[in-house]
Amino acid sequence: MTTVATHLVEALAAAGVERIYGVVGDSLNSIVDVVHHNKKIQWVHVRHEEAGAFAASAEAQLTGKLAVCAGSCGPGNLHLINGLFDAHKTLAPVLAIAAQIPSSEIGTGYFQETHPENLFTECSHFCQLVGTEKQMPRLLQIAMQTSISKGGVSVLVLPGDVASSKMSSKALEHPMFHPRPAIQPSSGDLQKLAHLLSGTERITLFGGAGCAEAHEEVLRLAKHLQAPVAYSFRGKEFLEYDNPYAVGMTGLLGTESGHYALEKAELVLLLGTDFPYTAWYPKKARIIQIDVRAEHLGRRCKLELGLVGDVRTTIQSLLPLLKPHKSDKHLRACISKYKETESSLQRYAESTKPGQPLHPEYATQLISEIADKDAVFTVDTGMTAVWAARYLKMTRDRRLIGSFNHGSMANALPQAIGAQLAYPKRQVVSLSGDGGFTMLMGDVLTLVQYDLPIKLI
Repeated sequence: MTTVATHLVEALAAAGVERIYGVVGDSLNSIVDVVHHNKKIQWVHVRHEEAGAFAASAEAQLTGKLAVCAGSCGPGNLHLINGLFDAHKTLAPVLAIAAQIPSSEIGTGYFQETHPENLFTECSHFCQLVGTEKQMPRLLQIAMQTSISKGGVSVLVLPGDVASSKMSSKALEHPMFHPRPAIQPSSGDLQKLAHLLSGTERITLFGGAGCAEAHEEVLRLAKHLQAPVAYSFRGKEFLEYDNPYAVGMTGLLGTESGHYALEKAELVLLLGTDFPYTAWYPKKARIIQIDVRAEHLGRRCKLELGLVGDVRTTIQSLLPLLKPHKSDKHLRACISKYKETESSLQRYAESTKPGQPLHPEYATQLISEIADKDAVFTVDTGMTAVWAARYLKMTRDRRLIGSFNHGSMANALPQAIGAQLAYPKRQVVSLSGDGGFTMLMGDVLTLVQYDLPIKLI
């Protein structure tokens, strides 16, 4: 007999989902039982649902594929919410299965009754209650497609009795689609951009996570414009490595050189960043923003020009319209300030005499030096993020994730679980303070249970 739970698990497997993170509960029993017998998907038993949501978020961020977590009715799925907020703000494609009390009891004040279809709306693109088995195929398809297409969270609220009910309706036959459109501004907008850039001498590029697949293009543009490249924390892993134009981060976690490059510019070009700290934007420079999401344009600062496009495609289309800048005076000044700043940071990263406490800056730099060239770092919120921002060095193959948009503590350990399961052959290093670590310390047992070789620091 094909049940709703069977259809759910088989559809997830067909979509490429390899595991579900969660804690078993009565309202999830039918799903867990199908997973157990199906063998195509692994049930990852975490010790707290929040850890499951963070782990799914990390897997989704690193792989770009749909990741899944689940929570039982009431308090069980409520525990997912913090990790789901993090996933949604990071645009990580995550599907959450929020189990529900028996459908006949909804609205009666039943034991463990909550209304997840209302609770999760703020941290999801799509959140719907599956009231009957006939709804399941289409709602599941919409939920998966929405998370993949938009980036972010979808939630299906599934009562236990509906999950175990027999399916009579046919599943949708088409697969899940993974669109990767190349988006660029109109030719008119590109001409305006080229005109502004060509008529300005001191230009600074400031990039974010939207530069993920545009490293080479950003460097080509920087060379063309003789422009320094500053970056946000989320942009660090994509722009710091092999970059002769890099001048570091700005903001509270950044350094003087990144701020200097922005303040000394006549024009700042924002590339795929929604950097939220308005106080750190330059006061006098004109600002142009390129972002694939139109709603991001101008919501942080006053713009001279805003263009919709992905960074890679936009730069590729822009470069033929530009003449190379001849003066590198601004670039040389910013690089000099960067070297000066990096030198001053080394004072905090020096080894101490035997018997004296180690500076955390020194420990972080040492970790960076000895970690694998393709290591995955997960960083907790707090001072560990400051040290990671300043002392972890990125390579082409290293990854660096944390709760950089949501700002939650306790993210590093569960994110490391998701990272290690997604990439079992890569080194995963988790950096936490004592506060963040102890919040979800119970999931050290998950590391032991699944024999995960994560380095916890």
